[in-house]
Amino acid sequence: MSNEPKRSHGVMEGGGSYNRHARVPAGGGNLALQYLEQAARDITLEGGDQPVVIADYGSSQGKNSLAPMRAAIKALRTRVGADRPISVVHVDQAANDFNTLFDVLHSDPERYSVDDPNIFPSAIGRSFYGSVFPRQHVHLGWSSYAAVWLSRIPMLIPDHFMPFASNGDVRKAFERQAADDWKLFLSLRSSELRVGGRLVVVLPAFNDEGVTGFEPLFKHANSTLAEMVSEGTITDDECARMVLGSYPRRRSELLQPFNADGRFCSLTIEQCELFGLPDAAWTEYERDANRELLASRHAGFFRSIFIPSLASALTNSAKERVFADAMERKLVRRMVEQPVPFHSFVQTMVLAKRD
Repeated sequence: MSNEPKRSHGVMEGGGSYNRHARVPAGGGNLALQYLEQAARDITLEGGDQPVVIADYGSSQGKNSLAPMRAAIKALRTRVGADRPISVVHVDQAANDFNTLFDVLHSDPERYSVDDPNIFPSAIGRSFYGSVFPRQHVHLGWSSYAAVWLSRIPMLIPDHFMPFASNGDVRKAFERQAADDWKLFLSLRSSELRVGGRLVVVLPAFNDEGVTGFEPLFKHANSTLAEMVSEGTITDDECARMVLGSYPRRRSELLQPFNADGRFCSLTIEQCELFGLPDAAWTEYERDANRELLASRHAGFFRSIFIPSLASALTNSAKERVFADAMERKLVRRMVEQPVPFHSFVQTMVLAKRD
């Protein structure tokens, strides 16, 4: 077994699975809509009829991008009128399910281009840990729940798959990787933003006590993986290579690159707020007491977001569907027996590009 670092996976389950199960990221993004609308009102816009460019960094399969893009476009239309073109560019890794994304952009009844012929959606299949746009090309940037994924996994994690379950040198390696990636993400976005532009970033986060809210879910998942090893569904070596390159950050870690005056790479902080995000599935469970439905929703969330990354450690790609089905089924069983809410935390930042 090698302990050499590898690229982070971070691609959601395809076939529209992420769109169906990503209620948590949707809820977190909704908390930041007011900031996105204000950012659209505050960006500097030159005169003329050149397109206003909105970048959606980390679009996945598109469903969770519709409400934010509608909000931004509505705010921009009050400034530029109905005729000026607005270009909305969705960015995600090349392995993303772009077929589902384009289907959503074309046919979803809530698509942001309905009744607006001057909206021009497009997509780029490239990691945002590299340059995505030319310099000073973007007026308004949005990134929701995507920058939590690291560009690479620096080390394997003994007896677990989550970085925040590590300690000692392993934990320090992930902290360094997260710090380097955050600085890289910010510097690249600053280069791509126009002067006077805004970037709104939404991230799952630790609260001040170091809690994410997902600890019980990941404990269930880690026990499930150990069970699958004992049953022979996966090998011990495959399990040991399973690491999620997902790193929720504390507020202090997000602020660390910025100087005392709140500046980094021409970016200044306009907002930095931590919110609690109630578990919508738990709210419904309190009403209907349906344990099976609650467990199914929680397991579907885990599967659509995290299982593809875990499955990338399998030695035989033909096993991926069997692995995903088995892990989801076992998670449901565990969570039916021990229902708990996953009340999480969301960090929202608004950054402005200055001279």
